[in-house]
Formats: sequence, C-alpha cells, structure tokens
Amino acid sequence: MEILVCVKRVPDTTENELQLTGNDIDRDDLVYSINEPDNYAVEEALQIVAKTGGSVTVATVGGEDDEEVLRREMAMGAKQGVLLSDDAFNESDGRGIATVLASYVGKNHYDLILTGVQADDGAAQVGGMLAAMLDYPFASLVTSIEALDGKKLRISREIEGGNKEMNEIDLPCVLSIQTGINEPRYVGMKGIRQVASVEIPAFGAADLGLDTSAVGAAGARVNRTDYFVPALGKGAEILQGSREENIDKVMELMKARGGLN
Repeated sequence: MEILVCVKRVPDTTENELQLTGNDIDRDDLVYSINEPDNYAVEEALQIVAKTGGSVTVATVGGEDDEEVLRREMAMGAKQGVLLSDDAFNESDGRGIATVLASYVGKNHYDLILTGVQADDGAAQVGGMLAAMLDYPFASLVTSIEALDGKKLRISREIEGGNKEMNEIDLPCVLSIQTGINEPRYVGMKGIRQVASVEIPAFGAADLGLDTSAVGAAGARVNRTDYFVPALGKGAEILQGSREENIDKVMELMKARGGLN
C-alpha cells in the first residue's frame, strides 16, 4: 500500500514560552518540532505498511527549514520526503494548503492519505478539504485502522460522548488520525544522521500546475485579524466539607447567581 502522510513543522510548546505580537506569535528564536498528531499518523502508516507492504511518503507545505520534520519522519521509517515550497504558498489558509496538497496528489498515486487530527491553528480543516478536492471518502478522529481486501479499510473513530463507531471505507481515502492511536517510535540521532544527506525533492506552483491566485494570501478565504490572551476571570471557589454539604452549597450558589429559578 502506498501511503502519503501530510505533516507540519510547528512551534514546540514544551520548549517555548509563546509571546503574542500583533496578529501572530513572536517567532524569533522559537524551537520547532513535528506537529504531534502528525507523528501519530506517520507511525500508523508505518505499521500498516509493515503488515501490507508498500511504502510511506511524508509531505509538507513550507520552506527549507521544514525539511527538518521530513528528515525526522524519514529517520522514523518513511521512505521519502517531499517539500512543497513556493513563495506563492505563503499565508495560505487551510483551503490553500489543501489545494497545494491536492495538486501534488493528483500527479502521483497513493492508496491512502493520512493527516493528523489538527495542526497548530486547531482548525482541523485540511484533511476534510483535501478529501473533498480529490473526491475521496473521508473520516476524521480515527482511532484504529485495519486493512481488509486491498480495496477497503475497517476503521473506528471517536464520536461524541466518548463513544466509538466502526466503519468500512473504500480506498483511496483520506483519514485524519487521532492522537493516542498508537505509540510513536523513538527517533535517535543515529537515524537522523543517516538521512541527513538524502535529497528531498521540492515542488513549486509551476511544477504542480497551480494557479497562484488560488493559494497564499491571494486565495485565502480566512484571514486572522488578531491574537489575544483572554481576560482572566475570577478564581475558582474551592468548597470544603462533605459531599452532601458541598451539594447544598453549589445549589445555593447557583440560585444566588441566577443559574436556578
């Protein structure tokens, strides 16, 4: 099975103290790493290929610095990394990123495309948009994958209330992978050094046959106008006493504050 995993390089929140500046974060001197949900997607792809055969390709939309995450996932076991890079892609919204990825997929063959459940903006849009552009079946919040007859997958996905549902989905398809689906393998420095000199092909708008008006700031339908830290409210009130006493206190507080008539 030929699998493409879409990955992204994001600020590492465990290594950075994020500061806001205008409508973005201050990106000077930030430490970056692979988007965590994407790492689970790569691990899942590697496990599928270990059972069915085939190979895993990782792709990202970005610049030269983003080769870092491609090499990390190649050290993890992906056969190839692909960089989709062009100044025209800068400031793309989710739809623009999906457009770039769809153009690349359209010139290649993949049986399965995986994305993380969401990236650093939290919108969780790219996977679904990519599937729509390709006219592929799509499932989100996937928590398990089982290959069936080479034409279908059996998947489980998270739904509201902590429940799960089981589905069969035709290949080729796009799946967004939920964190916790597996335990991503450790990547050591030895593995990273082994792929440090591997050539990573890069494709721009012309290579992909893309109209630049459909991507970047020119094609963005969503524009971020501001970043801000919400105003702090009053601190929580900690209730002391037995369960019965605390229930009575909660009822009194709710009545006093208009929560109950």
